[in-house]
Amino acid sequence: MKVGIIGTGNMGKIMIEALIESNAISPSHLHITNRSIKKAEDIKKKFTKINVGFSNGDVISTSDLIFICVKPHDVYDVIQENKKRFTKEKCVVSITSPVNVGQLESLLSCSCARFIPSITNRALSGVSLLTFGDQCSDNWRRVLTSLARNISTPVEINENVTRVASDIVSCGPAFFSYVTQQFINAAVEVTEIDQETATVLASEMLVGLGDLLKKNIYTLPTLQEKVCVKGGVTGIGISVMERELGDVFEKLFEATQEKFVDDIEGTKSQFGL
Repeated sequence: MKVGIIGTGNMGKIMIEALIESNAISPSHLHITNRSIKKAEDIKKKFTKINVGFSNGDVISTSDLIFICVKPHDVYDVIQENKKRFTKEKCVVSITSPVNVGQLESLLSCSCARFIPSITNRALSGVSLLTFGDQCSDNWRRVLTSLARNISTPVEINENVTRVASDIVSCGPAFFSYVTQQFINAAVEVTEIDQETATVLASEMLVGLGDLLKKNIYTLPTLQEKVCVKGGVTGIGISVMERELGDVFEKLFEATQEKFVDDIEGTKSQFGL
């Protein structure tokens, strides 16, 4: 199977590196391209057997499975400009939430799906989100799920939870990195600990927390119960967080949902639905 990746920006590059390093795909079976060809050629310097196509059409024509890793408003143009190359036996995959599988199927007769990755997939970890079109063949469903399993825990989702699921899986690492950085900065500001030490301690704490959850040693609620001794330091800290955080996360999801509405209005105007 030959896999094509159109767009080698942040997420496209992460997918390329993860698929190769997990041995899910041989570099010689990968065909990549980018608006700025230099970005694709830079990747080839690391994985010399990768095939660089000099146009989207080159990659689509030579690939069986094509991931479109461009900005939401560019997906439509990639498809329209190469419509005849997406022959029935191929599978095309969008990795962006504002472009749904129904929109892809409105233009194409091949199998269509959506695969929303996370930066955590770069460590062959975390979750990837899958949504399959009505005309997506059983074979391509199996292939995509198997491919995703090499770099993540694949979870199939319905269209109606796409944005919130993506917020948790794909945006979540950035959100919690920000919270952790603020946690570190506050420790440095209020106490005598230095930035480097605080960063090491916080980072290793997060790794350990992830291991506890991954090994099912504790759930999130039971973990809090184990650490939070009544009247103790942790309890005091939790009380401050309850008081000061308020509805910050509700507001976060409200804001991302509003942005999502704007984004899908843009793709609706292109696809006509």
